[in-house]
Amino acid sequence: MMFGQREGKLRDGTTVLLRPMVKEDEEALYDFFTRLPVDLLIFLRHDVRDRKIVQDWAQNLNYDRVLPLLAFVEGKVVGNVTLHRVPHGWKRHIGRVRVVIDPQFQKRGLATLMLNEMVLLGHELGLEKLWGEIPLDSVAAIKACRNAGFSCKAVIEGMFKDAQDRLIDALIVVCNISSYFDQMGQIQESRT
Repeated sequence: MMFGQREGKLRDGTTVLLRPMVKEDEEALYDFFTRLPVDLLIFLRHDVRDRKIVQDWAQNLNYDRVLPLLAFVEGKVVGNVTLHRVPHGWKRHIGRVRVVIDPQFQKRGLATLMLNEMVLLGHELGLEKLWGEIPLDSVAAIKACRNAGFSCKAVIEGMFKDAQDRLIDALIVVCNISSYFDQMGQIQESRT
């Protein structure tokens, strides 16, 4: 594996360990998902409270297809970002990103920290763009994406349904990885 673990700091000074998921994380990831509120689970593609699904993910890790990055605080999973890739076809240069953050760690900079790490990993993996979909009314998620170099590209009205079965609008966000690094270089130059 070309990537390892890194430490980061949240805005409040909390130290977070970021690293790719390994088989031994199955129980910690399942515990993370069972702590999430139902209204947050609706945005996930799988019933993550089904232990068999999490077990299957842990036992059949394939980083070439899906790279799960976990955030740990004091040994407990508090965030999960996944990078989904296709090996060929017209989307082979794009990674699809999905983010889930423990509500106790939202609005503390964890999503931005994890998304920044995904941009770096995307670069290491030779991707050109990262793409995500978020509910249009999720102001904190939009802010985290923008802070990590993503820009808003489209709104699709009535695309998804929330936990109460109401139609909600989806925002498509995209990070152009080379632009991200150009911007980071300009920031570094302006600081020196």
